[in-house]
Amino acid sequence: MTGPSFREKLRGELETPLDKRRLGSGWLSGTLAFLLGVAVFFLALCRMFPNALATPQLAAAIANPAFHWVLIALMVAAFGLAMLNLVLRPNPILGFAAIALTLAAALISALQPMPDGAGVYFGLDFFVLNVVLTGMLFVPLERLFPKRREQRLFRTEWREDLFYYFVSSMLIQVLTFLAMAPAGAVNAVTPWQTFRAMIGSQWLVFQVIEIMFLTDLVQYWVHRAFHRVPALWRFHAVHHSAQSLDWIAGARMHILEIIVLRGLTAIPMFTLGFSPLAIQIYLLIVYFYSAFIHANIGWTLERVSPYMVTPRFHHWHHGVEKEAIDVNFAIHFPLLDRLFGTYHMPEGRWPKGYGVGGHPVPGGYWKQFLYPFQR
Repeated sequence: MTGPSFREKLRGELETPLDKRRLGSGWLSGTLAFLLGVAVFFLALCRMFPNALATPQLAAAIANPAFHWVLIALMVAAFGLAMLNLVLRPNPILGFAAIALTLAAALISALQPMPDGAGVYFGLDFFVLNVVLTGMLFVPLERLFPKRREQRLFRTEWREDLFYYFVSSMLIQVLTFLAMAPAGAVNAVTPWQTFRAMIGSQWLVFQVIEIMFLTDLVQYWVHRAFHRVPALWRFHAVHHSAQSLDWIAGARMHILEIIVLRGLTAIPMFTLGFSPLAIQIYLLIVYFYSAFIHANIGWTLERVSPYMVTPRFHHWHHGVEKEAIDVNFAIHFPLLDRLFGTYHMPEGRWPKGYGVGGHPVPGGYWKQFLYPFQR
């Protein structure tokens, strides 16, 4: 005999008797979170398809830049109320439903391209959306399935990692321009129009898989060079200086490394003719994937790990032990490490600690920014 369905559980929670809706029970926060989740989901759909889903009056409001901020504020409110429901309510189904709806709304918003001709801008809204989008996905997962149970949400170094997040988001326009420069130079001298048209006409799923493999192949060797060349390692050591790993630790990267890594890995993605939608889907995948493999999540995923990079695979790349030095450079496919002799996955074990041996990299964003330039 099967239990009640999700819809029946949701309906039962919404129709909770009045005597069980008292303040502090979590019912009110869950209900408000769910209603806000429904609202932001449909508003995000209207923003993506204003001509089909919105009245002329609402379409005009959606076109106003202020609407984007309103949508972000509603997402933050929905997520905050949902988290309160998860803490207070024995049956937090309303909170989980609100998180799912808000996450879907944020994904829809993230898939929308940036407007052209916007002039010079800073990505403050991009930063807020990033934190909300990844936070509402990975914070509950890290609380429910932690690898290191003693690690707190606001652990040591969380403020500087959040600042890294902030800087890379605010400078999104500059970083995108610099990262696109090598690909633009290649496009300017390679008349591959027929070949590019053939690549762009493939099924979308094939294009996304090809982008994942080609970018991973390039970044594997760039990543390996950052470990093996001493001058480059001083930049990459900043990323490895994190002594605790979670979803936000992946943001800790020296800005010059970001420019080099993104610039070189973008070459196959933007020069071979892949469709803009395939590129956009890949960028969304890699954004979440980077947070996932750094996250404090204890899933071993034994059936998946031979084919796709998992948190345990990448945590060994960050391990402080001697056996973890210069291993597991791939970001998507462990096959690359197997082919080039850098694969390391001891059965049933995780690293005992993280960081750089001796921990020579100083704390704080600005000290870490200057670290590669000091003798």
